[in-house]
Amino acid sequence: MTGLPVLTYLQRHVSGELLPADATVLQYPTPISQLLGIEIVAVDERAATVRMAVSTRVHGNQQGTLHGGTIAEVADAAIGTAHSTVIREGESFATIELSLRFLRPVWHTTLAAGAWCEHAGRTVSHYRCEIRDDENRLVAIADSAVMTVREADADRSAPRHGKEATNAGDHIRG
Repeated sequence: MTGLPVLTYLQRHVSGELLPADATVLQYPTPISQLLGIEIVAVDERAATVRMAVSTRVHGNQQGTLHGGTIAEVADAAIGTAHSTVIREGESFATIELSLRFLRPVWHTTLAAGAWCEHAGRTVSHYRCEIRDDENRLVAIADSAVMTVREADADRSAPRHGKEATNAGDHIRG
């Protein structure tokens, strides 16, 4: 697919200047972001901020606070958006490690997750993300490693091990 570089596409999206004919190599908005209402609010090379309105009525756990997985998802969305800004045709990426430190409970707020690259490697890059509530209080800190995959490894339509897996576990038995 040809189109705009991801960074340009996302900057146009954030500024409201994206045209209907504009395209890029990745899918935006992502299905998970649409489902959860995650919105990209700022983007630069290897940096992004996303936000999401949360409520214990929808995103709560058994203790009556926001489920930590919701905070992890908004952090991963910010980190993934930040890393996507350097992805080109024939590349993809995957989070290979995500670690969170929860600093305070959350009930009803709009979370803002700001992510930036701390080390940009050719294959593995490391990101930090701060998640804040609508009063700008630090809620959690995330650290992540993201792996860039290239060419055949980035092609999700290519069969693995020379054949399509037909039964659960075929990909393991090879």
